[in-house]
Parts: sequence; structure tokens; C-alpha cells
Amino acid sequence: MNASAESRPARPGGHLLVEALVAQGVDTVFGVPGESFLAALDGFHQHGEAIRFVACRHEGGAAFMAEAQGKLTGRPGVCFVTRGPGATNAAIGVHTAFQDSTPLLLLVGQVARDQRDREAFQELDYRQVFGPGTLGMAKWVAEVEDVQRLAEYVARAFHVALQGRPGPVVLALPEDVLSAPATAPVLPRVEPAQAWPAPGALRGLRTLLLQSRKPLLIAGGSGWTAESVQALQRFAENWNLPVGCGFRFQDTFDNRHPNYAGDVGIAINPRLAQRVRDSDLLIAVGVRLGEMTTGGYTLIEAPRPKQKLVHLHAGAEELGRVYAADLMLQCSLAAAGKALETLTAPPQLPWADWTAGAAADLEANRVPHAVAPLDMAQVVLALERLAPADSLYTNGAGNYSGWLHRYMRYRGLQHFGRTQLAPTAGAMGYGFPAAVAAALLYPERTAINLAGDGDFLMTSQEMATAMAYGANRGAGRLVSIVVDNGSYGTIRMHQERHYPGRVSGSDLFNPDFAALARSYGWRAARVECTQAFEPALLEALSDGPPMLLHLKLDTDVSTSRSTLSEIRAAAVKGKG
Repeated sequence: MNASAESRPARPGGHLLVEALVAQGVDTVFGVPGESFLAALDGFHQHGEAIRFVACRHEGGAAFMAEAQGKLTGRPGVCFVTRGPGATNAAIGVHTAFQDSTPLLLLVGQVARDQRDREAFQELDYRQVFGPGTLGMAKWVAEVEDVQRLAEYVARAFHVALQGRPGPVVLALPEDVLSAPATAPVLPRVEPAQAWPAPGALRGLRTLLLQSRKPLLIAGGSGWTAESVQALQRFAENWNLPVGCGFRFQDTFDNRHPNYAGDVGIAINPRLAQRVRDSDLLIAVGVRLGEMTTGGYTLIEAPRPKQKLVHLHAGAEELGRVYAADLMLQCSLAAAGKALETLTAPPQLPWADWTAGAAADLEANRVPHAVAPLDMAQVVLALERLAPADSLYTNGAGNYSGWLHRYMRYRGLQHFGRTQLAPTAGAMGYGFPAAVAAALLYPERTAINLAGDGDFLMTSQEMATAMAYGANRGAGRLVSIVVDNGSYGTIRMHQERHYPGRVSGSDLFNPDFAALARSYGWRAARVECTQAFEPALLEALSDGPPMLLHLKLDTDVSTSRSTLSEIRAAAVKGKG
């Protein structure tokens, strides 16, 4: 009998749970401790040489860290929280993982089985709370009733999280199950099954390409491997296709490649948006074609686009859910590039000028417009120039992220793995915990978080987590850049567009961010002009504790394309 299938001596269910996680390759779990899973915490102590429990300062931060872990590793990130408030605080990370198609496992301590359905202390029905389904928060939600089946549930959770369209799974664990004796074995490491498109469908794609004159490839989604991304690049090269990346999946394709056309998302380059409209064939590979990538379902009209549409996705349930595509291919993204590169291109293609024009549009879009005294375009260009090539960039939600989208050239993940961690769900507070997770998981790589002032304060307490668990202990550096314009900038922008001059609820009254960072043991500097940023960044990239750079902007600075004054004036003129 295989050793992994043999029963083991009796130990608490919490120990079995930890052993099952180790068997799946998990070496770090993020969470906030709770009395509902003391037996599991003891399991982490028992197996401390193989796995660590990173105690965070808020469940939302812990869930964001686990979501980032899923993006970085391609395997389910793991978050462990207590019942009731702990689970509901962590819900934001589960929702982000669902919309971002990120594999995630949320473990929730639950009341004892003999107390169920009495509204015991902090009791919730997690099947109802996280309700699986196409518009729920999780792919699967279950509660373990039998300690001997703990490892079975963990293995199934990994299968569900990884299969098809990746996503989050929630397991509720009654505290008496975790403390009960278990003799069950752990199960082998889970690897997802790979789907490959039918040969006839691939021939159909080649036929559509041969009929096209203005094709455009849009790539993104979760589940790519370095090999598959490299093969996708060869496919694009062979067919000389312009390539755009879906919203906040810009590292799917190397942004320095001559075929790269830009990001198809919020604040899209107007010239690229026009190319999407003018294209006669859209090849969407891995992206769901959600609201942000499709400009509210208008850039690519739903349900029937004006362009010919080929949609390749790992999840069968995604194909045809919104768009009536001309050709649908189900394929795991780990195999997608390899499948596409089997299509041979003819010696001559009629769209060389089309592809070259898309590249020229991208370069024109990266020319900064001088803004005084602090130019965010120059800030991002300095980051690209001075930070290590394998740096990870993270952000949450807010207008400030538009400068990253527009001016940062992300490396394709075939070079260094993921270089962009950002929530397609638009969750504020995501970027900073994601950077902390990256620094702890990959201490040899630099993690740089760009955050708005409202965004940063939602999870800034995780500065304590970074210090407690040794961020900057390796060659990499953890840097947080807080862009402070004293407002919830995105909301203020929309207010000025729809109700010009009528400001309500969007002003912020901020602390001294540099002093706040120093109170956690971080280094810090305040930057008020463009010339001061580069020296501050070089200091942040030098040896020492993590560093926060507080960038002070005028409230009128709104987006990478316009100021609040310009937005307000246009709105007033339109109403007139």
C-alpha cells in the first residue's frame, strides 16, 4: 500500500488538516487566530518546520494576502479565520478571488456540531453567506461533519479551486471536528486536469484568421504558465497579431514586445479603443470579457458583437454566458498557447500596417504630459527605470492606478512570473496586503505598492505584519507609495461629471502618512515635487526596513488624462 494512503496514528483533526495542507504544497497560511480553531493552530505549531501561520491584523488583509498568494503561485492561496466576524471580514478577499478567477481556500472555524442551528455565538450558515453560483462568492462551500473526511474535503477543495475557471472555495470547520481524534491519511497533491480544444475548432480559428484584415488578440485571465505564455507570444509573432491585455492582466503578454498594443480596461487609450471597434476579428484568450474589459459591454457590444468573435476560456460555463461568439473553444490556459501555436500562418499577411499602427499608438500614449509640481507619469517611469526588472507591482482601486496602467510596461510572466497584482473586482485596500504577501513569499524580489490615500488606510495596519514576519530579510525590498490627494478620487471624478461642483462624502482628512509608517518601524519620506521622488525611491530600494513614500498631490489632480477642473468644466458645458 502507498505510504500516503496508510492510516496514521490518532491525532487531533486540526493536525490532520495541517498535514493535508502540507501535502498540497502549502508552506504559508495567512489568517487571524480564533478560539474556534485552536486545534489547528496547535497543528501549525506541531508542523512548524514545514508550514507557517502568518497572523495578520485584519481578516480582510489576510484574505487579500491569500488571494495574492494564489495569483503568484498558481495554486490556492490559503486563509484561515474564525467564525462570524472573521468570516465576514474575509469575504472581500473571497469576492476578489471569484471575480479575478484566482484559486483560493478560505478555512473558517465553526461552532461545535452540537450547537448548530441555535444561533450560537458568532454562528453563521456559510453555504448561505458565500452562496456558490455564477453570481455567488465561491465555487464551492462545504462544512466538514466528520473528522475522518477532513483530508478528503481539502483535496476536493483544491480540485474545485484549480479546475476549469479557477476560483475560491470555502470550508467551514466545526471546532469539535478539529479537536476530535483522526486516523485518516492525507491525500496526494492535486494537479488540475488540462482541457485542449477540438482540432476542428482550431481549424475554424485559422479559417477566420485567413478571412480577416484587422484582427486583434485580447489575452488575460488566470491559470497561465510561463510555457503557455511563451507559446502565446510565438502564436502572435507567427501571425503578426496586435495584442491587448484584459483589465489588470497586463503581465499576460510582455509589454515591451513589438506586437503589444496596450491594456483593454479602464481609461483605455482612446486610439486602442477605436482599434477594438474597427477590428473585424477579436480573439479573446482567457479573459471573461467582463464589464471593465468591454467598456460596459459597449466597446464589444453584448450579446452579439459587430466584430467576429473567437472566445477561448478554461470554464465551459463562461463560453456563451454573455457573448454569442462565432467560435468558442474550451481550453485550459496552461495549454492555450501551445494549442494556438499549432496554427500555421501563410507567408504573407495583409495587416502589417494595422499591427505597426497599434504599436505606434501605444508609444504615443506613453508620452507624459508635464504636470507640476509632482508628475505621476514621471513617478511611474522612474519606477520602471530604477526598480529591479523582476519587481512586483501591486495596487488596489482608485484613479491613481491609471498611471500604472498607462505608463508601466509589465514583463510577461514567462520572464519572472507575475509582475502585476491588482484586483479586477475593484476592491479598495487590496494592493498593500498583496505587496506584503509578495515580500514574505518571495523575499528575493522587490514588491512595490502604489496606493491612494483612501485605498491605503483600509489595510495599512498590515505594516505591522510586514515587520513581524521579516519583510526585507532577503535581497528584495518592500516599498509602499501613497498617492495623497485628500479625496476618494474616483468618486469625486464621477461627482464632477454628473453633479459638477456638488461635492459630498468624497473629501478625506488624512494622517501624516510618513509619521504613521515610522510608528510601525518603517522608514518614510514625504515627496512634494517630481525631482524629489527619484532620491527617495533610491533610498527605499537600499538596505534597511521597508519604506513608505508619501506623495502629496493637489486634489485637482484626478486621472492620467484630465484634472477635476477640466472634468467639471466639460460637465457644465454639456449641461449648458
